[in-house]
Amino acid sequence: MSSTTRERIIDEAMHLFSEHGYAATSVAKIEAAAGLTAGAGGLYHHFTTKEAVLAAGIERQLSRLDALREIRRVLMPLGDRKAELTLIARYILAELDSESELLRILASEARNRPQMLSTAVDQLVNSTFEGFATWIGELADGQIPSEAARAIAVLGLGSLLSSRLLRDVLGAPFPVEDETLLSTWVQLMSATLDDFASRAGA
Repeated sequence: MSSTTRERIIDEAMHLFSEHGYAATSVAKIEAAAGLTAGAGGLYHHFTTKEAVLAAGIERQLSRLDALREIRRVLMPLGDRKAELTLIARYILAELDSESELLRILASEARNRPQMLSTAVDQLVNSTFEGFATWIGELADGQIPSEAARAIAVLGLGSLLSSRLLRDVLGAPFPVEDETLLSTWVQLMSATLDDFASRAGA
């Protein structure tokens, strides 16, 4: 029961932090949302401070990201560039969707708690960019210079990331349906790789 209560506290706290901000979320609000008596101190049976709840929530989300990345490694390669691009795009959107609460927390709290959140930013954003740039280079059989591969990764991932930032962080609808975004993204990325390959072979 204790473990279940602890997870429920994390679930509700992360939701409240993402919706209302860390400072505006009191311990009593977390307790009430988790089914505990508000203000009775039940949260402190599982965490020493409210900040410890946030730290535990971030750690849990990052562990889930690691598991999702392992799934991607198992599935690759497919031997078909467009199929691999489609899979990687779906994987990235799934990763962002699963971390929508974390994205909102990072957007609102990164400046206030840079030390705590820097690792989350690195794993969620920077590591994804670096990994994608490396994969682009491998997919092109070394025909794309490393700086160009990084630039392609920034442009490619930026378009996918913006679809989730607009919706989940800014609350604005993204003007393109996911399937249209994905198919167009795959065509553009594939054409870009073909262009570099043709120039390398010229």
